[in-house]
Amino acid sequence: MIKLSHIHKIFTQGNTEVVALSDISLHVKDGEFTVLKGASGSGKSTVLSLIAGLSRPSSGEVLVEGKAISKLPDNFSALFRRENIGFIFQKYNLIPTLSVRDNIILPLIPQNPSEEVLTHSVNHVMEKFSIAHKADMLVKNLSGGEQQRVAIARALINKPKIILADEPTANLDAKLSNELIAILKQLKEENTTIIVATHDPLFFDLDFVDAQVEMKNGKIV
Repeated sequence: MIKLSHIHKIFTQGNTEVVALSDISLHVKDGEFTVLKGASGSGKSTVLSLIAGLSRPSSGEVLVEGKAISKLPDNFSALFRRENIGFIFQKYNLIPTLSVRDNIILPLIPQNPSEEVLTHSVNHVMEKFSIAHKADMLVKNLSGGEQQRVAIARALINKPKIILADEPTANLDAKLSNELIAILKQLKEENTTIIVATHDPLFFDLDFVDAQVEMKNGKIV
């Protein structure tokens, strides 16, 4: 369960205050697929950042899986995020000089898993997203669609309960966008909670989306 209650977020730029979010309240139940839609600058990415505990609200409360993530100390917030949340970034955020396998296992390293567990986990997600044959390739040599699959595999390596995706189709063509949507549908069927921030109309008529939340100028319309 994800619940944002009367969230305000203000950034300071020099002597100027910029209101990113104004009195946002949002409730997403376990296993739901929610689309945050709106133009760039509407506040969608800021909402995802707050849910992930990557930033804190200026006021209001963010509850994720029953925990007030907005009030956790940074080290506990990072631990909670690693155990519960997978983040799919618009620009993938992969390390180009590392292999596919090495990029995917990065989130597991702090847990110091055994070699057996590590191998099983990474092989499982690579097979799931059809990139096992690329395991030893440097990600900089992959296509955009392949890099997106690596990013998704990395987001899922810890088997998170929640997937947050920020403009996941922004760098994909129509074919690859539809492939990504098929992957998200599969995750939805596995009872993963999914929140996608996007202005891509491909997401607006999907029959497996539970809720669409339109944002404009930092507010829910």
